[in-house]
Amino acid sequence: MSLHIPAEQMEKYKRTARERQLAEQRRRDARREHAWELAHQAADLLKREYGVQRVVAFGSLIQPNRFTASSDVDLAAWGLTPTTWLKAIGAVHSLSSEIELNLVDVECCSPELLAAIERDGVPL
Repeated sequence: MSLHIPAEQMEKYKRTARERQLAEQRRRDARREHAWELAHQAADLLKREYGVQRVVAFGSLIQPNRFTASSDVDLAAWGLTPTTWLKAIGAVHSLSSEIELNLVDVECCSPELLAAIERDGVPL
């Protein structure tokens, strides 16, 4: 059985699908922009309040084609101490209820993760 959809109806369907796709892309772009703002806020907070010398963004945030509606923000920090680490994580998490922010202490991560952060990460 073959379905025949009139050309006019098919054009309307295609136009609506394109509009939905563009609207979704605009939402993802706005969310990614907000995620970058949060990353910079977190970096400033970590440097100012917790003595962190360096903060680097990595993961899906730095790759536009991988950042989705459910992506989080991954940050690596240099200079956290055992005393400040948990407080810093709590402070970073409290910056947003919309987008999850994750903090990696480079002193505790695997050599492979550290190498990827050093190679691909974006300094903040």
